[in-house]
Amino acid sequence: MSVVVPTRNEARNLEVVLPAIAAVRPAVHEVVVVDGNSVDGSVETAQRVLPWARIVQQTRKGKGNAMATGFAAATGDIVVMFDADGSADPAEIPAFVSALVRGADFAKGTRFARGGGSDDITALRRLGNSGLNGVANALFGTRHSDLCYGYNAFWADLLPLLELPAVDAQAPEDGSMLWGDGFEIETVLACRVAAAGLRVAEVPSYERERMFGATNLRTFVDGTRVLRTLAAERRRAMRRTAPAAGRPEVPAVPVAVRRPLVQFEGPSAPAHPDGQAAAIRRPRVPETVSTATPAAGLRAFDQSSDRNDEPRSDSRSGAA
Repeated sequence: MSVVVPTRNEARNLEVVLPAIAAVRPAVHEVVVVDGNSVDGSVETAQRVLPWARIVQQTRKGKGNAMATGFAAATGDIVVMFDADGSADPAEIPAFVSALVRGADFAKGTRFARGGGSDDITALRRLGNSGLNGVANALFGTRHSDLCYGYNAFWADLLPLLELPAVDAQAPEDGSMLWGDGFEIETVLACRVAAAGLRVAEVPSYERERMFGATNLRTFVDGTRVLRTLAAERRRAMRRTAPAAGRPEVPAVPVAVRRPLVQFEGPSAPAHPDGQAAAIRRPRVPETVSTATPAAGLRAFDQSSDRNDEPRSDSRSGAA
C-alpha cells in the first residue's frame, strides 16, 4: 500500500502528519511525498521526520499533477490519497483498505455518512457540496454523499482507466494547466470512476481543521470549477459512448484486472520493525471487468476517443 501525500509549503504540518501515517498498523508499505516547489523546507522536513519516505517533485503545477506524479511513482497495489494539511486522520486508512479488500475498486471518503463529520466545513460549503452531489448523481447515475472530499483509495492497476494527464507531458505555453492538473482532480476521478462502471464504496471519515497555514479553497471559484468539471466530464463520457456516424455502436471494452498481493509491510520494514506484516489478496472477480456503466445512461467506455476538446484548468488554481 502506497500513501501519496501532495505538499507545497507544508513543513510544519508534515512534522505531525508523516509520523502519524508511519504509526498506522498494519504498517503502510510506502509513503510518497510529492513536492510542488516548496520554499519552506518541506522536503527537508519530510526527510528528517520520515527518512524512508520517497520524495518526488511534481512535473508541472497543480494538485492534480501532484497526485498523478505520486500515482506514477507509487509501487504499492493500493494507492491512498492523503492531504498534507493535517485535516485527514491516518487511523482511518485501514477502513479504506478494508473497503477495497471487500470488493470495491474505489473507496471514497465521506464526511456525511454515520461516523463521518467535519470541524472545517462551513454551512455555505456544506450547502454547495450538497448541490454539487445532486448534479453529479444526476449526470452519472451515482449516489455520492460527498463529491468534493479528497480522502480516497483505489487499486493501482485501475490507473490506466482513469486516463490522467501523462506526468511527462509539456505544460501549455500560455501558462494554463492541462485538464486534470488542478484542484478539479477529485471531481475528475469521481466522474471517470463512474463512467468506467467501477465499484465504489463510501467510507465514513472525519475531517479536522487544517493544523498550520491557510487553506487554498475558494468557495465560489472552486464550486464553479467543480460544475465546469462535471459538465466537461459528462461530455467526455458521452463522446466515448456515442457511435460514429454510419457505424455501429462500439461494444464494451473488457479491462484485464490483475490479482495483486497487497503487502502492508514491504521494503521499508526496517524503519518500523514493530509493524505487523499482513498480506491481503484482492477479492476474486471475473477475469474481465466491463467498463459499461450501470444506471448512468452512459454506454460502453470507448477508449479510442481523443481529448482535444477537453477544457484546460484555470491557471489560478495553483500548485499542490
